[in-house]
Amino acid sequence: MATPPPPQQQQGPGPYGGPVFTGPQQPYGAYGAHPQPGRYGCSVCGAWPAAPATVRGHQGLIVLARFLSRRGPFCRDCGLATYRDMSSDTLWQGWWSPLSLFITPVILLMNLGPRAAFRRLAPPSGGFRPALDTGKPLWRRPPALLFLMPVLLVVLAVQALLVIGLVVDGPPKLAVGQCVRNEGTWVEQDLEVVSCDSSRATYEVTALLDAPGAHCAPLDYVADPKYGPDQFTSACLTALR
Repeated sequence: MATPPPPQQQQGPGPYGGPVFTGPQQPYGAYGAHPQPGRYGCSVCGAWPAAPATVRGHQGLIVLARFLSRRGPFCRDCGLATYRDMSSDTLWQGWWSPLSLFITPVILLMNLGPRAAFRRLAPPSGGFRPALDTGKPLWRRPPALLFLMPVLLVVLAVQALLVIGLVVDGPPKLAVGQCVRNEGTWVEQDLEVVSCDSSRATYEVTALLDAPGAHCAPLDYVADPKYGPDQFTSACLTALR
């Protein structure tokens, strides 16, 4: 017995004079790709043009780390929104493990490539839904400010150390013929250069151990190298009688 052919789809007049197809309908997601060959449709809204790219994120979990990614293609607005959201989250979630301190800057730099590709695209059109809201630029979001505060503190700390180094003198540099007094012990020396005519003078610098094989007299004391002209050379201190 022959198998009857499948029933034909019936057409009828539509509300605006066009035909109405009563057969199987395409799923909603089928409109996500642009019908023109050689074009990419946005994976979020279906608009075009779109760029194939992967936006990455990172989370530090004390002793573990989590790597995140969202693959495109993305249109301009959906791509920028995804970049800003994931980079913003990474700025405050990506530092909380030892390895994350090194991984997070790399992730943020890697996202600059997709960001540049999204910014070169024309405004999205022809999508099956509105594109994502791009939101505020990354530098205007609170996580970016939280990230910039430690950087600013480090810069200020470096400047403060430079100022302190210019204002506060380091240990005195000894030269042959000077007289000194040790206010500390010979293990923790605190040498002060004084006048040789002063009653406070107790030792005279008689030699610098700046030559191979040089050594002090048996009863001399040896100054800490930090008091040397290059902070590596010791000096011989002879007691004044």
